[in-house]
Amino acid sequence: MRCKHVMATVLAIETSCDETAVAIVTNRQVKSSIIVSQIPVHSRYGGVVPEVASRRHLETINEAIAQATAQAQLDWKEIDGIAATCAPGLVGALLVGLTTAKTLAMVYEKPFLGVHHLEGHIYATYLSEPTLQPPFLSLLVSGGHTSLIYVSDCGDYKTLGQTRDDAAGEAFDKVARLLHLDYPGGPAIDRLAQKGNPQAFSLPEGKVSLSGGGYHPYDTSFSGLKTAMLRLVQQLEKNKQPLPVADLAASFQDTVARALTKRAIACALDCGLDTIAVGGGVAANSGLRKHLQAAAAEHNLRVLFPPLKLCTDNAAMIGCAACDHLERGHTSALTLSVQSRLDLTQVMQLYQKN
Repeated sequence: MRCKHVMATVLAIETSCDETAVAIVTNRQVKSSIIVSQIPVHSRYGGVVPEVASRRHLETINEAIAQATAQAQLDWKEIDGIAATCAPGLVGALLVGLTTAKTLAMVYEKPFLGVHHLEGHIYATYLSEPTLQPPFLSLLVSGGHTSLIYVSDCGDYKTLGQTRDDAAGEAFDKVARLLHLDYPGGPAIDRLAQKGNPQAFSLPEGKVSLSGGGYHPYDTSFSGLKTAMLRLVQQLEKNKQPLPVADLAASFQDTVARALTKRAIACALDCGLDTIAVGGGVAANSGLRKHLQAAAAEHNLRVLFPPLKLCTDNAAMIGCAACDHLERGHTSALTLSVQSRLDLTQVMQLYQKN
């Protein structure tokens, strides 16, 4: 269990994709948080280019560290540990953050911690709700992941539902390109959806069939929805009609939000959990927030969304997770390597008990 009398302060680095982020966190309080976005760099390509992302991390990481320490007004003797995201993510990008963190740990003789990116998204909720305690259900929805996770304790997770194909955020990006919208696709669709009719087009929810009949209650699938959108757009273009882009965006977003809401509510009720904590970039989506909060209220469930700045990738959430592990005596070996994929249920493989 958490050692209540220990308050660790950690400098954390997050470079799993296209944000160079550095933060200093004490327990569940953010002392500083710096995020250097690469969106302007990658927007011309319509998506993240891994090699470009890695180079940009190299160019900006030192200045981000300097800004984070200056903002926190702390010197190195007041920092108890150094953490960095080590999995999952883009290997080249992860290597920049992990190598930097290991170097700082050796130079300043601090414990080093390698943090699982998805565990960070779970911990983002703790930063806005410091009194939150497990057990609760985590709905993780991002560009690479869509999962329902039973959170029992720090490092103790069980995946109850997940996507069978595209993640929710990935589906948003692909449909945005289909509608000729700017990158990143999620925010672009969300903005347009505010002006559209969510009932304009009937789209498939994406149920996952079970071998013995019926459907999986918690798993999602967005490939069929993506294909339905493609065919719908092709039909409209074939008829020489101007694309009703706002209605298409609203209908798509509403379908995704309803699918996620239905599964999250069912999972929480079936597991006897009264709290759903949402994390990941898609947690910022207004349609999901609206649907999930309304459905939760009907069942007397509590839904927690992090502030928008903590939904997308950031180092504060990584630092929060690292603080909890460090307070429990968990540290990582300096030989720890990065991994492009690592199941959240294997998170304790990253640590050694002191």
